[in-house]
Amino acid sequence: MTLRRQLLVVSLLLLSLPWAGCQFIREMEGALRTGQAQSLQATASAVAAVLGQRAELLYPFPGRREADDERRDPIYALAAPGPVIVDGYADGWDEVTGITYQGGTGRTPLTINCRAQTRNGYLYLLFTVQDPEVVYHNPGLSSEPNGDRLVLRLWRDNRRQEYVIATAAPGSVRARPGNRRQRGIDPARVRGYWQDALGGYSIELEVPLSYTGGRLGFYLLDADRRGGNETAVVGNIRRLDATPPPWLIHSPQQLQHSLAPFAAQGAHLQVIDRQHWLIADLPPAPRDADQGAQTFWLLRLLYRTILSQRTLATPPQPPSPGRVRGAEIDAALAGNAADRRYRDPRYQTRSILSAAAPIADRHGVMGVVLARQSAETYLSLTDQAFSRLLGYSLLALAAAALGLLAYASVLSWRIRRLSLAAREAVGEDGRVSGQFPRSAARDEIGELSRHYADLLERLREYNDYLRSLSRKLSHELRTPIAVIRSSLDNLEQTGVDDKDAAVYQRRAREGLQRLQHILNAMSEANRLDESIRFQEAAPFDLVPLLEEVFAAYRGIYPRHALRLDIQPERAMVSGVPELLVQALDKLMDNAASFCPPGGVIELQLAQSPDGWLLRLANAGPCLPPDGGERLFEPMVSLRQDSGEAVHLGLGLHIVRLVVEFHRGSVRAHNLPDGSGVEVVIELPADDAAAPRTRTPAA
Repeated sequence: MTLRRQLLVVSLLLLSLPWAGCQFIREMEGALRTGQAQSLQATASAVAAVLGQRAELLYPFPGRREADDERRDPIYALAAPGPVIVDGYADGWDEVTGITYQGGTGRTPLTINCRAQTRNGYLYLLFTVQDPEVVYHNPGLSSEPNGDRLVLRLWRDNRRQEYVIATAAPGSVRARPGNRRQRGIDPARVRGYWQDALGGYSIELEVPLSYTGGRLGFYLLDADRRGGNETAVVGNIRRLDATPPPWLIHSPQQLQHSLAPFAAQGAHLQVIDRQHWLIADLPPAPRDADQGAQTFWLLRLLYRTILSQRTLATPPQPPSPGRVRGAEIDAALAGNAADRRYRDPRYQTRSILSAAAPIADRHGVMGVVLARQSAETYLSLTDQAFSRLLGYSLLALAAAALGLLAYASVLSWRIRRLSLAAREAVGEDGRVSGQFPRSAARDEIGELSRHYADLLERLREYNDYLRSLSRKLSHELRTPIAVIRSSLDNLEQTGVDDKDAAVYQRRAREGLQRLQHILNAMSEANRLDESIRFQEAAPFDLVPLLEEVFAAYRGIYPRHALRLDIQPERAMVSGVPELLVQALDKLMDNAASFCPPGGVIELQLAQSPDGWLLRLANAGPCLPPDGGERLFEPMVSLRQDSGEAVHLGLGLHIVRLVVEFHRGSVRAHNLPDGSGVEVVIELPADDAAAPRTRTPAA
């Protein structure tokens, strides 16, 4: 796989940016949900605290709070959303679920369904009766109701109040008192309409809520023409039952007014009593259009699909009209505030948060405030952030991919060019041909090209030396071999006692000695490099060392004017004195070989900012322009005529090995006046170079 394709594959890791962004938004969504739960719980607790101080708002009739669940079903009256027109027809009652009771004789089955609503202090009742034979009141028979009639049993001041609804023909009806009328009660206020219907009739009534006393019972008396005075009875109470009728559950108007200030909180508030009856329902105030609709629908769908919680359950269905169930409600009735999140049954990707807080007073828990809110408000904030993040991520991904592709192309082109230059740098015959390009880039590829150039330059120098080595060895070895051959030939021609035999033997020995010197010079550098590895550096003073060796140099080189200039009184370095003396020997030998007889050779010791400087200057020929850089390389010799001595270009290389062991540097250059050459050795001071021991390489 090419480098471009590799970087293209690596660029796929940038896909983690959108994933990380989604995770961040998910975490932000979780934080918003937590904040929503806390806020909604605080709202529910605040409402519960207000209602806890006014128990009469929940229970206008205190007896219902203490009453346990009865076997008889209570009548639940919904709060009417708008005005109720009392006309005997079922228009406006479609959303109201009623309770059906069956009875009658075998020949005359009878069914009655009761539905209830409340509005502005009135109770509205709709009775739908299935009766195959309707018998109306006949005033000619008696003034008392004698046909089909409906009896309402209410409860006021712990006393039974009955009202009879009967009519001689369909139309407007008013109630008649069924027993002794209480003071302040007007039966005529219980009014309505009786209308015929298919298979029976319907009765729609309007009753003041104050008349009910919080209870409502009813039964229908069905007169039978063929049975004389015999009637069938059906309803939620018995005709002769003296117990209070079932409870009438409705939403007190005062409770609704008390909850109105909390409608601005944006939550759907409900109040539930101890028996799970919904006694107040306050929908949230209308708000502006959904902000989430401003986001492109596809992005909104994608975002909400990512954040949707498919494990959420839908809100529990009520077991009967008017009753509310839920785990959070059960927990609140036990005295603990709780919340739970449900899936919105109207939308697959929306959720509803339900928070319940107990309503309690000194007598205990008397109800629950349930606050519900859709998560759409918070999702509308984050889906816009998601759309922007997705756009930025895709833009950054495209820019990064194009950038990596361009970078990979440039990088591949540079590596290909370097590979081509390396392939063409060395010919088939092993010769280094051409000039390897040096890159000026300050990166790894530029550094690699420079290393290749340096390596090939050394290889070229080495090849040049190898090509000249045969000439040098031929020149150096030809003379001693010729001496040995001629001496051996002469020895064969002379006798053993000939006086010239000793001369021929001496000449042959000198030739062998010269060959030995040549071999020693070739292996000296390698032996020195191996011996340095086992040397241990220690601090010593350069001043007495230089004074001692320079005194010996005056005796060795009497034909030259030697000068010693030591400026510091003490110069401490860390190293091996014997190795440093060996390097000085090589330098002095090299300087004496180039310096003419009577010429000056000067050794100077001075202080530098980082240590000490050793300068050895000699009169004589100058170095070529590039000779100072190659002078200390192995097997490099700049001598034009070596004379009788053996010079293979290894002496100054030994000097560099010794100086590098002492963590120093060595360089050579011509004197400013052009009268000779100067070699400068820079050594670190003892406090700058810690003593060290070289161990053999593994």
